[in-house]
Amino acid sequence: MPTKPTSTTAASTAVGLIGLIGIIVSAMVGGGIFSLPHDMASSASAGSILIAWVITGVGMWFIVNTFRVLADVRPNLTSGLYTYAESGFGRFVGFLVAWGYWICNCFAIVAYAVLTMSTLHFFFPVFDDGNNIPAILVGSVVIWAIFAITLIGPRRTSLVNLVATIGKLIPIVMFIVLVAAVFKIGVFVNDFWGTDAAAFSFGAVAGQVKDTMLVTLWVFIGIEGAVVVSRRALSQVMVRQATLISFLAVLVLYILASALPLGLYPRGQIAEMANPSMASVLLERFGTWSATIVDVGVLISVLASWLVWMLLLGEMPAAAARGGSFPIVFARENRFGTPWVSLLAAAAVIQVAFVLTHFAEDAWTLMYSITSVMAMPCYLLTTMFLVKLGAGPEYPKKARTGRRAAIVVGVIGSIYGVWLMYAAGLALLATACLVYAVGVPLYVIARRQHAPGRPVFVLFERVILVIVIVLGIASACYQIWR
Repeated sequence: MPTKPTSTTAASTAVGLIGLIGIIVSAMVGGGIFSLPHDMASSASAGSILIAWVITGVGMWFIVNTFRVLADVRPNLTSGLYTYAESGFGRFVGFLVAWGYWICNCFAIVAYAVLTMSTLHFFFPVFDDGNNIPAILVGSVVIWAIFAITLIGPRRTSLVNLVATIGKLIPIVMFIVLVAAVFKIGVFVNDFWGTDAAAFSFGAVAGQVKDTMLVTLWVFIGIEGAVVVSRRALSQVMVRQATLISFLAVLVLYILASALPLGLYPRGQIAEMANPSMASVLLERFGTWSATIVDVGVLISVLASWLVWMLLLGEMPAAAARGGSFPIVFARENRFGTPWVSLLAAAAVIQVAFVLTHFAEDAWTLMYSITSVMAMPCYLLTTMFLVKLGAGPEYPKKARTGRRAAIVVGVIGSIYGVWLMYAAGLALLATACLVYAVGVPLYVIARRQHAPGRPVFVLFERVILVIVIVLGIASACYQIWR
């Protein structure tokens, strides 16, 4: 039997299982899936893509199960990643996760804005690649319109999102069915390993798989969606169920969307197609009508995911403010229970970053790369927290998942997290440290508000602070001098 909503969440505003599934699916299935054919073919061959999805599927499975186990054994931690990091590794680490997660998802929405405007280029050529002046102006209107919609509250937003999620899945299913109908196995197996030879080369394939990791992580960001809003869920059982169901369904869609087009066109041809590449694939084979349906689906999908991410962007800073890691003002809510200050700050960051994309050569790739690398430490610290919890005396004896199983889940999830950080490379990780360093003043303000007269950092946190600042400065110098 579902448990009652928490005391801070009235039953009339709680989100049920279908609403939670809608939130997770919409958060993950945004613009990324519509660009998967191009993004994956640019880095890997058919065989390497399949291996990449196996590795990603296994790794994300253990991350998903980390969320599932933690929702069971620590149901009191109802704001997900931030509270997991804080409970396991201290307040400052919790702040870094809250700040990093918040900022990375601001950049994710900027990527959505770019893709929205570049998709509109199909109907209105004036928008070009999605980051010229007309695109910036119209996209800015969309940013503030969605901000206004999000203010009506999570339950109402989830109902709107559920309808939009159904609408976005229709063109994706249509794409898969049409491409599967004309799929040719001979085209698919040609240069299967991307080495211009039939032989398997471990070095070449491993390099290709590594190069896809930012893409595969990017399209899975959002799997924690139900955990982030779990404070507003009808029950923690529903959080676990929604997370698992959404993961399995979306994984199948991702594999089919990225692999099937390689049975129509050579890898090099797909890699040169414009995004959203799903529309480009159908345009060349089935004509304008099919591309139009996909482009409309892109707009529905991106705008729905955009709406969900705005909802999530309001929740974590507000939770961190209530917990003492963000300035108090971020916890302010309107009459719908929406943390409007957090949302306003997010919209402002998105607006500034969107304007700056005007000066980027490939704004889409830049935004999803930054988003992915900022999300990595958040996932890694969550899996490490499960390992620490499983090895300690606080792990519940009557938990649905046994202590040893929980440790195994956490360890394998952590190994996958370390692999992702290796795949990202030192340059991007240093860039992440620069972004983390920028947020430190917010933490200082918060601690002086919540605990006046006490030291802001303990010794362990000072060490982390120095590492973050040094790597951040190194990244800034590298960006200036290169």
